[in-house]
Amino acid sequence: MNYLAHAYLSFGEPKVLVGNFIGDFVRGSIEKSYEKEIVVGIKLHWSIDKYTDNHPIVKEAQEILKPEYGRYSTVITDMYFDYFLAKYWNNYHPVSLDDFVQDVYETIDSFRNVVPEKFMKTFAYMRYWDWLGGYGELDGIRQAMTGMAKRTKFQSNLDTAHIFLDEHHEFLRLHFGDFFEDLVSHAKHKLYELKSDLNPA
Repeated sequence: MNYLAHAYLSFGEPKVLVGNFIGDFVRGSIEKSYEKEIVVGIKLHWSIDKYTDNHPIVKEAQEILKPEYGRYSTVITDMYFDYFLAKYWNNYHPVSLDDFVQDVYETIDSFRNVVPEKFMKTFAYMRYWDWLGGYGELDGIRQAMTGMAKRTKFQSNLDTAHIFLDEHHEFLRLHFGDFFEDLVSHAKHKLYELKSDLNPA
């Protein structure tokens, strides 16, 4: 769910961005279906998700959510972290969030004939509702969480997650800042590693 973070962690490489966005929509022999740079993006996405899921700072943030949100705590922290990245975007990137987001949408759209059809359906919602730019406001989180709450099979309480974010804002912001610094370092190293495997010396 943290698409803005995946976009940021593609480090301005269009085909890596495409792969990074479709990482949750592909399985199996991706090397046979996609060109090398997109495969790099897919593998980077998987590595980012694994690193995030196992990071102690993320687990600590999820612990305060679990009593209220249970299994949905992982989804919520993903979206919270996109909220903080968007809200404090100017601390992380020289290009304005609006310009960055529009460039991402246009890049993905230019590869619409390459990516899975199922992803394009998600992308249509993403662009229409401006998920990437809209999560920097509490109301954007409220809308997203309320929509998800309607689609969950079990009692999720997701429609109150924006209130929880507001009430624990400083605790979560500090956790995001510490974690994101580690994540950027990990993603840069992993991207270098994956690209080196493409072009061994």
